[in-house]
Amino acid sequence: MPRGRTGRRGRRADPKLERLSQVSLFSGCSNRDLKLIAGSVDEIDVPAGKVLIRQGDSGSECFVISDGRATAKIRGKGTYKLGPGTCFGEMSLLDNEVRSATVTADTDMSLFVLSSREFSKLISRVPNVALRVMASLAKRVREAERARPQH
Repeated sequence: MPRGRTGRRGRRADPKLERLSQVSLFSGCSNRDLKLIAGSVDEIDVPAGKVLIRQGDSGSECFVISDGRATAKIRGKGTYKLGPGTCFGEMSLLDNEVRSATVTADTDMSLFVLSSREFSKLISRVPNVALRVMASLAKRVREAERARPQH
């Protein structure tokens, strides 16, 4: 069985902090910031086949995949595979608009869930998270523009 990393004095590193540190949105955060983030998220397990978010529905939380795989479908634009470390649903946290995709669990999954209320508190305490969310969204817009046929 693989052994977890140990911190100072031989203590095992917190697996929740380990996973959160691997998420691109949180990769620039300090250990202190990661602890604040970890305290802001709920952990849930969902079975394969569960629809996590549905395109067109309102949303008030975002998700980070801790373990498992999912598929995001955007009507008229294709499907995208999501795996551990992927964040989705964050656009609704920023603009209070409806979901832009339907995401379904392909496997049993463990997720971190961040509500809009906790997200607001978090970005006031850890401004770096807001910058990372904006960078992530900008990357998605650029990728979508590159994928769009030119006329």
